[in-house]
Amino acid sequence: MAAVEYEQWQDGPPAPPPEQMQEITPEYVNLLMAPTEHFLCELEHNIYNIQFVNFKIRCLDAGQERVLFDLGAGDLPSPPPPDIGENACRFIRYHFGPEFLGIQTIGTTLEFTNGEHEARDFRMIERHYFRDQLITSYDFTMPFVIPNTRNTWEMIYTKPEFSDEWKEALMTSPWEVRSDSFYFVNGRLIMHNRA
Repeated sequence: MAAVEYEQWQDGPPAPPPEQMQEITPEYVNLLMAPTEHFLCELEHNIYNIQFVNFKIRCLDAGQERVLFDLGAGDLPSPPPPDIGENACRFIRYHFGPEFLGIQTIGTTLEFTNGEHEARDFRMIERHYFRDQLITSYDFTMPFVIPNTRNTWEMIYTKPEFSDEWKEALMTSPWEVRSDSFYFVNGRLIMHNRA
């Protein structure tokens, strides 16, 4: 895999500001080239009552398989920044240390419950940034979620390969890595979390 260079992420026009959008769509969030400054939907948009109840992150590199973070086992994320306020429930902060940069394949297991409505095309788009530059994006879809169920969603991430210069910058400024996770049902934004 080639090293990530910033220029390769400059394709396409920039996204218009959210206030100019009638509705936040998957196409819109895929145009974002920097982390959002605000949450792009209200908590009330989650009409499906989807609740995340457990989360685990693992290294899947051959011969190095191990759990990196397991909320169900009592691991706690780092505290959110003080200015996040009442949206702290939609913000998570991790610090995995510099050895994380050497991992090529990550697996996540997300457990969630769904309310009384079925959810078709439950889609998660994650955008990861460093110093306001997009470094990678992931897009996963679960075709159907049965109402009133507890579900497990396994996702596999292949991380980009970074040049030594990028690795050094990431190691010396870990809190400048940010991400947005957008959750859609039938193409409508219902949740937005930030890290």
